[in-house]
Amino acid sequence: MTVLHGEGVSRGVASGNLRFLRRDAQAQPRREVADAEAEVLRFDQAREGAMEQLGTLYEETCAKLGEEKALLFQIHQMMLEDLDYCESITGMIRDEHINAEYAVEQTGEQFSQMFAQMDDAYMKERSADVLDVSRRVIRLLTGQEDEALGGDTPCIIAADDLVPSETARLDRSKVLGFITARGSSNSHTAIFARTMGIPAVVGLGDSLLEEFDGKYVFVDGASGEVFVDPDAQTTAELENRRDQEAAHRRYLDTFRGREAVTPDGHKILVCANIGAPKDLEAVLGADADGIGLFRSEFLYLGRDNYPPEEDQYQAYRQVLEAMDGRMVVIRTLDIGADKQADYFELPKEENPAMGLRAIRICLTRPEVFRTQLRALYRASAHGKLGIMFPMITSVSEVLRIKEICAQVREELKAEGIPFDEKVELGIMIETPAAAVISDLLAQEVDFFSIGTNDLTQYTLAVDRQNAQVESFCDRHHEALLRLIRTTVENAHRAGIWAGICGELAADTTLTDFFMEVGVDELSMTPGAILEAKAKILDR
Repeated sequence: MTVLHGEGVSRGVASGNLRFLRRDAQAQPRREVADAEAEVLRFDQAREGAMEQLGTLYEETCAKLGEEKALLFQIHQMMLEDLDYCESITGMIRDEHINAEYAVEQTGEQFSQMFAQMDDAYMKERSADVLDVSRRVIRLLTGQEDEALGGDTPCIIAADDLVPSETARLDRSKVLGFITARGSSNSHTAIFARTMGIPAVVGLGDSLLEEFDGKYVFVDGASGEVFVDPDAQTTAELENRRDQEAAHRRYLDTFRGREAVTPDGHKILVCANIGAPKDLEAVLGADADGIGLFRSEFLYLGRDNYPPEEDQYQAYRQVLEAMDGRMVVIRTLDIGADKQADYFELPKEENPAMGLRAIRICLTRPEVFRTQLRALYRASAHGKLGIMFPMITSVSEVLRIKEICAQVREELKAEGIPFDEKVELGIMIETPAAAVISDLLAQEVDFFSIGTNDLTQYTLAVDRQNAQVESFCDRHHEALLRLIRTTVENAHRAGIWAGICGELAADTTLTDFFMEVGVDELSMTPGAILEAKAKILDR
């Protein structure tokens, strides 16, 4: 018996024979072409064909998984219309007189690597979307058919990775589960697997060997373990685990639609963190009470200029309307440090995590800040909006922010543009300075949201990007818990609410502590919401 260890992304235990999905991974050869314009036409025709295929895939996915999940393929269509993407391809063809297949492959890899190098988990996962779109165009250019998935008999699929369009086409009656060498829990592939109820483990790396093809395996999508050729005792244990997992899913479903009220009567909103409108599919299926953190960086990354006000307004409006009156807290741009956009022309810094980032960029580039605020206030007419400002360290910063917000509101009034005058303004408590003076800050804002990821690294002086100091990063450190308690207590004294939007929000070993100190909101990845509700309610 061999046991492989990866990341479980879709709970459940499945067993069956392993079938490797083999693709033609051959790189596209570079060829010179005599007629560049004819080659551009070939690309345009393939792009149009890809658009048609994605339209069909959208319809099929709507019927299979619902409209929210199918929206991904409309996003893929938008990628094929993206000027930066298309002009990169046609520019290579015209400038270098090369074949379209090679230009598409090179551009796809370039854009994919750009996303993959970002630290933000959401943006990192867009790497797979770009490759998926590019491979579709290449298949049309080369006359290839979509790869067949599964087989005549039910099996477990194994692959280096699965792109979203492949996962959406999986036949649940034939694919019992899947395992991959790469991937993460934030990918659309993982989200689709959870929606379809297909147990899945990703990130197995080099331990996933092709010599396992055809062998009998068990996949545990909760623990992230894969058992190859299990013995009789292990098989019995895994079958028992499968029964327990099914019972646990039924147990969690009993908390859907219930308010998370503590034994002493305190209501806690259990909300979702998202990175873009297309994450709504997971939020709406997770029984979230609202959105506690909408990261707006997706609008700024992966482009060559600042996003216009109208683009931002439409994105924010889409989310607010979809949440239908539930609170949506949108964080203003948090560019800098690990999230870089070249057109910002930020200086190279020795310690970017403590450099020009987040609110510091907004206050030193007020024209960029005002554009985002105008879009946010305009969108507030379509739902319940909270605006949250990151990386705060002083009262003077908050006063300046409020001054700019007031100016924007006056501009909109003068222009006759409707907005909600009761938009709540809040700040992230993610620096020790903000936590220590939270009594003063609470006098100036409507809410606090404690960003435990940065608060942990700044409090413990541990770089969360540095694997060498990971063992020194105690996320339950007493200093951190004291700062959380102090922040919540100061918020309540001032009559405002306090939530948590970092990774600790989903840590059920801390739920009792959060209840004790009186946290009003917990915002987390959608997949953790029912677990949190169960922890609060099952007493």
